[in-house]
Amino acid sequence: MSSMQSVLAAYNVPPTTRFGLDSLKKGWFSETGSVMGDQAISVKVEKILFQGKSKYQDVIVFESAKWGRVLALDDSFQLTELDECSWQEMATFLPLNSHPNPKKVLVIGGGDGGSVREISKHPLVESVTMCEIDEMVIEVSKKYLPFMAKGFDSPKLNLYVGDGVEFMKNHENEFDVIITDSTDPKGPATCLFEKPYYENLKRALKPDGLLLSQGETFWYDRALVKEMIKMCRTLFPVVDYGTSYVASFPAGQIGYLCCSKNPDTNFRIPVNRFSHQTLKELGLKYYTPDVHRAAFSLPLFVAEDLGLDWEVKSK
Repeated sequence: MSSMQSVLAAYNVPPTTRFGLDSLKKGWFSETGSVMGDQAISVKVEKILFQGKSKYQDVIVFESAKWGRVLALDDSFQLTELDECSWQEMATFLPLNSHPNPKKVLVIGGGDGGSVREISKHPLVESVTMCEIDEMVIEVSKKYLPFMAKGFDSPKLNLYVGDGVEFMKNHENEFDVIITDSTDPKGPATCLFEKPYYENLKRALKPDGLLLSQGETFWYDRALVKEMIKMCRTLFPVVDYGTSYVASFPAGQIGYLCCSKNPDTNFRIPVNRFSHQTLKELGLKYYTPDVHRAAFSLPLFVAEDLGLDWEVKSK
């Protein structure tokens, strides 16, 4: 068993250590605060809007006083109305503005529509394909999360309901940017954190293409992040790790694993710099060119452990 497999195996937490939907009996929804299940964050539920089980996972949408509407899958928060802008904007504009001409984009996951909503705003993007395996997430988001699902109305969107890995096998050398908007590495999502998946990503990208994937938190999951970076360096000449604040996520911080086939890519300096007027016209709340740069200004202990530069240099 490789070191990566060992780390991922440890994340398959026994059900007795999980909170998940059981906490609704007490009027709260609780998420374990790391994929190892040794922390928790709880939100009081004002009203349950939807609760069901798809072929793949438990799906729930509820109202909360502080966070607004909340989407949770299995035992994990996916988004809240209050702070979804942080994840959605950073997960999309970090890679889009690191590529000089991101015309064609692929999203794996992201069934709530938020990623597509943001990608479609980018003036250089001509088309975005989204592959979401769970149709229930799409339909529930359209009904209960319209502020997210407006992305499905974009004329740039090509929607594919099915396995993103299988889709990529039939679309080699096609995309400028690929974004993996995934859940944590538990259950069916575990494969999205393994080398074969990244090999498929590499094949689906154009020669100068780049990608961003959900990179977990450096507070709880640094061992996984470290192994992911090590693995990706065997496939890509450029690998980096950015970060942003997402208040409703257990550590209040989430990471972005960034890889490029182009050895000249510098994720830390946006090549497409939006003016203040453009930021306002696009309706952005969190992302700015300075926030882009700051995302890669890592704490010293994190940078040293991950083998990355803590400093954002101009060149």
